[in-house]
Amino acid sequence: MRNTLHNIGAIAGKELRMLYGSPVAWLLMGFFALLFGGFYYVFLDYFLRQGLQSQFGGGGPQNVNAGMIRPILSNFSVLMLFLLPAVTMRTFAEEKRSGTIELLLTSPLTDFEIVMGKFLGSLGLYGGLLGVTLAYIAWLYNFGTPDWRPIVTGYFGLLLMGTCFLAVGLFISSTTKNQMIAAAASFIAALFMWIIGWFADSAGSWGPLFSYLSITSHIEDFSKGVIDTKHLVFYLSFIVFWLYLTLKSTDAERWRG
Repeated sequence: MRNTLHNIGAIAGKELRMLYGSPVAWLLMGFFALLFGGFYYVFLDYFLRQGLQSQFGGGGPQNVNAGMIRPILSNFSVLMLFLLPAVTMRTFAEEKRSGTIELLLTSPLTDFEIVMGKFLGSLGLYGGLLGVTLAYIAWLYNFGTPDWRPIVTGYFGLLLMGTCFLAVGLFISSTTKNQMIAAAASFIAALFMWIIGWFADSAGSWGPLFSYLSITSHIEDFSKGVIDTKHLVFYLSFIVFWLYLTLKSTDAERWRG
């Protein structure tokens, strides 16, 4: 067990060094910080103007969580849809393109260790993207007293949703040697999981299933400070399922090699 954890940690560390050592990762984080900052400015300006109108109109104080944080985190989930395919596109595809996948598969490492190491490495970069936003959220305490509980659960929900996208992207990357194809296919798959819930009302008896499979329908409670077991089960089952498929894809690649 200790040896397995050591091997997973070694692969994850290698992935993190490769990701953070690449200018693409820093450009991605910079681009993300710029986009998030733009959303932040728009919602902050709107929130302050609404607060002034409420103050002079005799209304009560504005709720920072509902009026500012929840919309920001909602837009963060939209950014994930576009940016996370760029995180996972090279995990396996680059190994295949450069030929190093053969060295990796013939090393004394199990498929589980390889997949989990790459998965945790990608998760580390996603954690960096989440970390960039914390300074913005902390600044909101200058304008009010946000309740920290919905913030924590909201970030936890974003972590779970983003991890789902990473798991799908990891599997798709394991099926191709072209990074652009991996990124495009991951985006299409994520977009499908995003919009499937839109068709629930017109899907008849399939409606409840479409609504349940929608990856966004499970995030709303987290942003309200509620952690529901059914949402945890969905996200964790989703992640395990796609990691299992990645494991099988890696095993097939080992046999082909």
